[in-house]
Amino acid sequence: MSSDETPQVPARRDRREAVREKAAAVQARQRRGRAARLIGGGIVVTALVVGAGVAVAWTLADSASTPQLSPSVQDDGIMVDQIPASVLSSFSSGGGADTVPTPSAAATEAAAPEPTRTQVPLQIEIYVDYLSQTSADFQLTNAKQLSEWVSQGAATISYHPVALLTGKSNGTKYSLRAAGAAACVATYAPESFFQFNHNLLEQRPDLDTDGLSDEDIAVLARAVGVTNPKQVERCISNGNFVPWVQKATARALAEPIDGTDTVLAGPTVLVNGTPYVGEVSDAKEFAQFVLTLASDAYYSSPTPSASPSASSTPTPSP
Repeated sequence: MSSDETPQVPARRDRREAVREKAAAVQARQRRGRAARLIGGGIVVTALVVGAGVAVAWTLADSASTPQLSPSVQDDGIMVDQIPASVLSSFSSGGGADTVPTPSAAATEAAAPEPTRTQVPLQIEIYVDYLSQTSADFQLTNAKQLSEWVSQGAATISYHPVALLTGKSNGTKYSLRAAGAAACVATYAPESFFQFNHNLLEQRPDLDTDGLSDEDIAVLARAVGVTNPKQVERCISNGNFVPWVQKATARALAEPIDGTDTVLAGPTVLVNGTPYVGEVSDAKEFAQFVLTLASDAYYSSPTPSASPSASSTPTPSP
């Protein structure tokens, strides 16, 4: 028996050693697999973290690059001191008073001889809300004579877009968005602003409706032939000047309008600082108001002294 069993002892040991070696090899492979998975997982997590960081950086950079600046305005107003001939002709068949309030026209009504003075354009300031019926009525009624006065150098117009009716468009904030769009056109296509402003008021939506979408407003801008149309459209869709409109509206409501005692309570029109309180849909009444102020401004301006000629008769002192 012993001779039969003795040779088997090394064999069993060899098998056990082989099993141990195999188990050790399996464990080693498993450890290497776990290590590889851990390393791979770490790489994936690191990549995700880095990717998220890059995405955040891009987002911050994109938001930082989005212009949240003031548009091309003066004292929160969009100045109109020139009217393109094509725009002027488009209003030539419109209604309105025929009398243009130039100082010389005012002087001809006076009995005193007309002195020689330098004409100073009247300053017309219009606080406009693009959801306001009052704003629309005033613009559509007076567009013809406003454009004529500007083209003749008798007046300059400063439009102040404000968002007084932001809460009256079913949550779409139309009043605010439209005012921001007006600032976009004034900044990137100023020669088209007067016509765009007119068309925007002509297309005024009813209160408590959604109003025009940003895409619809951009179509209006294209329709008036704005230069840089893509830039204007991006400005409108991104709401670049919406923050400015909010601040400009807050400024207009916080204190009296510069140089006046008028506190903004709604769409307002001022001529040389004097508020117009007449009928906004009566062009002749507004023209008479402007004519009166033009006459006052004319006669209150300094009169240059003139040397009497040999043939002139001295005017007796009172």
